[in-house]
Amino acid sequence: MYLEFLARCYANFNFYIFISPSSEQDLRKSLKFIFLFLFAVFIFWFFGRNLDWQEVSQSLRKADPIYLTSATLIVCFGYLLRAKRWQVLLAPITETSLKELFATTTVGYAAVFLVGRVGEIVRPMWLPMRDRRVRPSVALITLGVERIFDLASLICFFAVNLIWFNVPPEHEAQFGYVKLVGNLMLVGVAVGFLGLYFYQKYSERFIGWFARISDRKFIPKRVQKIFLSLLTQLAISLQVLKDWREIILVTFWTLLLWFSIAIPTWLVMLAFDLPLGFSDALFVMGFAAIGSVVPTPGGAAGAFHAATAGGLIFLNVSQEQAAATAIAMHLVYFAPAVIFGIYYFLHGDISVARFKSLLDSEHAVEEIEEGEKEVPSSKFQVQG
Repeated sequence: MYLEFLARCYANFNFYIFISPSSEQDLRKSLKFIFLFLFAVFIFWFFGRNLDWQEVSQSLRKADPIYLTSATLIVCFGYLLRAKRWQVLLAPITETSLKELFATTTVGYAAVFLVGRVGEIVRPMWLPMRDRRVRPSVALITLGVERIFDLASLICFFAVNLIWFNVPPEHEAQFGYVKLVGNLMLVGVAVGFLGLYFYQKYSERFIGWFARISDRKFIPKRVQKIFLSLLTQLAISLQVLKDWREIILVTFWTLLLWFSIAIPTWLVMLAFDLPLGFSDALFVMGFAAIGSVVPTPGGAAGAFHAATAGGLIFLNVSQEQAAATAIAMHLVYFAPAVIFGIYYFLHGDISVARFKSLLDSEHAVEEIEEGEKEVPSSKFQVQG
């Protein structure tokens, strides 16, 4: 479903005009994209309806270019860190090329910027064409594990930072709610990782149980097979939770990655001469991350700006300065990926026909089904 929608979205952007429409169903996907686009426009309107845009423009012009350039370079390095961590997550299953992982990562985030979070599917579909050793199903599952580590790290950064966070005057009551939410999320992370650990440890039993309860007449065999394949691939990907060396490696690269996001956040704030420290930057980064998950085109455009500006306003930054900082921060986060992504797309040796087939939902299902056949040849086996 989402693969077909993504293909249509790219066709609208004149990237993949060779993808043929699918009449009524295709129209429904396009309407969904239009709805998300209009939703982003509404958020932008809500975000800027009371702003003095002349003052916002002046703040942008006064921003220190040295700080902004430094932030952008660190973000570029962050994409390399993300690729390296992906390589570590793929290591229990197959060997990979760091160069191809970096190219795929930037292409994927360029797609997220263009069409929203649905562009996430580009990464697991693109990598197998750059590196034949990786199956789409394997790439998809490891990206799921990556998201788990990202979410856990972000929550830890945000919640632990609240321990020594200096609450702005007159915001003590609101901060109490923020701290409560942060603590609840921290507990959720602990429970989530515990659940994943036990799933990995007893994955053979769990998969067998799922096979038995899903063996029903009203459940198509093909659907059952796909889910069993994904559960098996997930168990293999979670081998990192059995090996302390793997856990330390993934944690190390994840922490470096989020520092490569937190430091640019702080540098952008310094570029606008805001009297805020690194702890404040971690606080704002949490707000920005919440806004970035909204599935609107333009890399969560509108939602990202509103959430980031909201965090800054909580820190007693004026609305106009908060808006200017949010705009600059969004460009610093996404502009490098767009530039790299377009470069790799134009200079890649990707078969257009191959990419088209992977973007088609039927072929994607076939790829996942074939991935199950290759599980026995993986580097590690699922063990109870």
